Amino acid sequence: MSLHEDAVLVLKGYEGQPELRDAYLEHLAAHPDGVYKPCRAGHVTGSALVIDPERERVLLTLHKKLGMWLQMGGHCEPGDATLADAALREAREESGIASGLSLLPGGPVRLDRHPIPAPCNWHLDVQYAALAPAGAEAEISEESLDLRWFPYAEVAAVADASVVRLLEATLARL
Repeated sequence: MSLHEDAVLVLKGYEGQPELRDAYLEHLAAHPDGVYKPCRAGHVTGSALVIDPERERVLLTLHKKLGMWLQMGGHCEPGDATLADAALREAREESGIASGLSLLPGGPVRLDRHPIPAPCNWHLDVQYAALAPAGAEAEISEESLDLRWFPYAEVAAVADASVVRLLEATLARL
């Protein structure tokens, strides 16, 4: 199964946000390359909110290009077999937590479509949550300016509404 086919199956099985889900499916139907960065009409991305439920905190990265506190995530790559693989790979790479991260069961937590500068135009983000192992040590990557654990209650003060909605949906699923 290709990554494109996996994305279609994942989205068809996702029961939340029906209008946005349908827009993602329409995009993938019109663009066979719609999961990869070169698709100029926009492309599917995978992200994961790294969460430590025991200590009631989340790990956010200060994005180098955007200057915003965000969840880990990014573009799908040819080596990614599934969207979940892409999200987990990005979470590992950007958090520096090399082992022990696991995606919260149940598939994607949310979808978030946001504009980005040309030539790409749109990110169709499929958002997961990744559970951090006990005692996880985060290490900043070259993709971010900073990496920090934030208590749940502080996220709204540092991050945008999409991250806050992702945290709320994640906590509802825990």
